Amino acid sequence: MDLQPNEFDRLLFFEHARKNAEASYANNPLDADNLTRWAGALLELSQFQSVPESKKMILDSISKLEEALLINPKKHDALWCIGNAYTSHAFLNPNQDEAKDYFDKASVYFQQAVNEDPGNELYLKSLEVTAKAPELYSEIHKHGFPQQATGAAEPSTSSGTKTSKKKKSSDLKYDIFGWIILAVGIVTWVGFAKSHVPPPPPPPPR
Repeated sequence: MDLQPNEFDRLLFFEHARKNAEASYANNPLDADNLTRWAGALLELSQFQSVPESKKMILDSISKLEEALLINPKKHDALWCIGNAYTSHAFLNPNQDEAKDYFDKASVYFQQAVNEDPGNELYLKSLEVTAKAPELYSEIHKHGFPQQATGAAEPSTSSGTKTSKKKKSSDLKYDIFGWIILAVGIVTWVGFAKSHVPPPPPPPPR
């Protein structure tokens, strides 16, 4: 995996954040803020993985957020974050019906986040974008994603074409996660700043 220096910094930061959150959880499993930060770090890290690993990390993130919401059902950043996790998981699911279920779940959580914090533009935008997500999903899967990204695309005769195909699917994956991950990154960044953990450099503008 070829990473730009700023991406590598983010990868290191969120890996460190994940370990910190895991350690904090051992001391206090009922800290909803810590669980939300842990889930946010997992969502960030998921974009650097292969598709099967991404899905595993996203599901892990969802389970942490469900725990946080059991502790505090009105925690709007956790509601919003789980909406993002379901959206990410839907895009990586090759079964259209299952993906639709995940998009529907994401919409419900985004709506709940908006209900808890009505003036939050990020939450409103996420709700709006999720309404268009199934259409984007159909477009993406017409082109064979995520099969390409998992390396299941037909073998090509030249290694150059193979590399270029691989790069294309990797770029596509990054674009899909773009608005989700960028937004999650900002919220996680704010969360860490509040908890006195040194924040990562702000994400570069896309």
